[in-house]
Amino acid sequence: MNAKTFTAMLGDKELSIETGKLAKLVSGSVTVRYGDTILLVTAQARDERSTLDFLPLTVEFEERHYAVGKIPGSFHRREGRPGEKAILSARITDRQIRPLFPKGYRQETQVIITVISADGENAPDVLGPIGASAALSISDIPWGGPTACVRVGQIDGQYVVNPTASQLQHSSMDLVVAGTRDAILMVEAGARTVDEEALVSAIEFAHAQMQPIIALIEQMRAELGQEKFVFATEADLTVDMVPELAEAAKAAGLRDVLLTAGKKERSGRVKALRDGLIALRVPDAGAEGAAAQITALKNAFYKVEKQELRRLILEEDLRADGRNTRTVRPIWIEARPLPRAHGSAIFTRGETQVLGVATLGTERDEILIDDLTNETGDKFLLHYNFPPYSTGEVKRMGGQSRREIGHGNLAKRAIRAVLPDFETFPYVIRLVGEVLESNGSSSMATVCAGTLALMDAGVPISAPVAGVAMGLVIEEGQYKILTDILGSEDALGDMDFKVCGTREGVTALQMDIKVEGITPQIMREALAQAKDARLHILGKMAEVLPAPRPELAPTAPRILTLKINPELIGKVIGPGGKQVRELEAMGAQVTIEEDGTIRIFSSDSASARAVQERIEAVTRSAKVGEEFEGTVVKTAPFGAFVNLFAGQDGMLHISQISETRINTVEDALNVGDKLRVKIANIDDRGKIDLVRPELEGKIAPREPRAPREGGERRGPPRR
Repeated sequence: MNAKTFTAMLGDKELSIETGKLAKLVSGSVTVRYGDTILLVTAQARDERSTLDFLPLTVEFEERHYAVGKIPGSFHRREGRPGEKAILSARITDRQIRPLFPKGYRQETQVIITVISADGENAPDVLGPIGASAALSISDIPWGGPTACVRVGQIDGQYVVNPTASQLQHSSMDLVVAGTRDAILMVEAGARTVDEEALVSAIEFAHAQMQPIIALIEQMRAELGQEKFVFATEADLTVDMVPELAEAAKAAGLRDVLLTAGKKERSGRVKALRDGLIALRVPDAGAEGAAAQITALKNAFYKVEKQELRRLILEEDLRADGRNTRTVRPIWIEARPLPRAHGSAIFTRGETQVLGVATLGTERDEILIDDLTNETGDKFLLHYNFPPYSTGEVKRMGGQSRREIGHGNLAKRAIRAVLPDFETFPYVIRLVGEVLESNGSSSMATVCAGTLALMDAGVPISAPVAGVAMGLVIEEGQYKILTDILGSEDALGDMDFKVCGTREGVTALQMDIKVEGITPQIMREALAQAKDARLHILGKMAEVLPAPRPELAPTAPRILTLKINPELIGKVIGPGGKQVRELEAMGAQVTIEEDGTIRIFSSDSASARAVQERIEAVTRSAKVGEEFEGTVVKTAPFGAFVNLFAGQDGMLHISQISETRINTVEDALNVGDKLRVKIANIDDRGKIDLVRPELEGKIAPREPRAPREGGERRGPPRR
């Protein structure tokens, strides 16, 4: 065994990468260790070229429950398909490594990250990209790395690299940055409303911290790296066609066609122009070899279209829909379009439209998490749905795609920063973003629609949140930053930079780069331009809903909260849960916490109030001096037992019943009689002595009952 280990310091801990010990049959294999978190990362490519016209790269993030000493909670007690957190972790790695595969590379390539040990403090999601970079670098797979990835937190104003899970709870930001030696490739962030300059500074800090890791992987490649295999590329028949086709398209009015307002109309005119140019060159589509020539001409026309769109942006400050680079598309908003939902809103920006719907529930509705973390549940859910009709297409519909999960998570991080804490607003919140039309930045429209739906539901958020997607076109040192990008600008541009925040600062951002990286200066400009757009959008939202509605929607359930002595929880539950079942039969859900907090959840406020009164009666504590209109429930030779309230009786001694002497209790009182009584004493066992307030001063007070030795109470004194 020729195992070799490479180490470097990352923050206050050692990062080690080992190879040559595990999974030696694969092209590239490493284990990455940080603390007691260990990942096995492998990279493998097929020998033959794929027939697909895109890079067939897959990244899998596998969580093994044995890594934390757990048996999976599933029915079969084995791991199933990846959970949301694993999918998001896989996307972090994918977005880092994908831009650096060579142009024309079409071999099916797979990177598998397996978490084999997790210490609960050092997160594996940022170690996976490091392992992938190392595995690809020493493999025979052509790839333009190395890269590295780190997480940055901000605690007490200081940046911390790879903060632990405990430290992250006190951090004002959770920033994940990936990059090469010279530039940034990917950024993912959630924050508690931080300003743009702080984010750029944190990104620069992250880039500096990842340099030792990049140097370490370069050392591994120099010592152990295999020779990269030569991959086959298909002859690009379109290269020679582009210049001539570009001239013909220009003469046919391509510029004016591309500036057509409206996605449908523009697509129709572009297709008609393309097909007309192709028909002139291939008059007989059924002839031998015509199909290949038509395909080549379509590919060439796509390149011509891309070139012209980029030229319009760089040279004329014009975009496909006629806007300049800084203009936000027209916005219209409708609040509460759904009469029965707890909160709803439609947000439309240009040809992107999202229906946001908010639903309020109880603690029983929180989602349970069964992964390698210590989390037990999440009280905020956000689901992003992207049906095929939103883009005018027909596709097979199944479960949520990785893209939907990623976009939903970004919107969730953006909005979570402004939600009230559960103690203040004890509801589980579910937001759904239904994408009805999509022509760019539907995830950002989901942030806006979701915020409006929360405000419509009466959720007391700390501030409205809006989001905008920024783009970039860069060529030979010249660049333009685009505000509120279209779908075509996302496909033909060089950056997708989504920024979410309030008027005060950023709450989430996500950046993906299609070129080899961008500089901090470009990021500063993009963030400043995004802030202008965000403030414009927030202004439009404020015209419809300037603040959360003062009351919950009429259809929203009500939650009443009360606090009892934890020692009385058993009285509320009752034997075998009988009391709780009776309470819920009154039309409400009841949750009880160990600290004595009780929450009553009902869509009928009258039912909730009735349950609250019942619990208050069951758990009420008597106090010396209180007076009650009681009912005699039992008589004895020494006195009468009087019920004060539900579950609580007191004893009225025979000497305190009447101003005159009586021989038996029944001479003055019988079961069922009602009388006014006052609490005179409560002993150490909770036993209550009563007197009649109208007889005070007329009868000598009775001596309080004294306990026997050993804590036993004496019996009643003889008359």
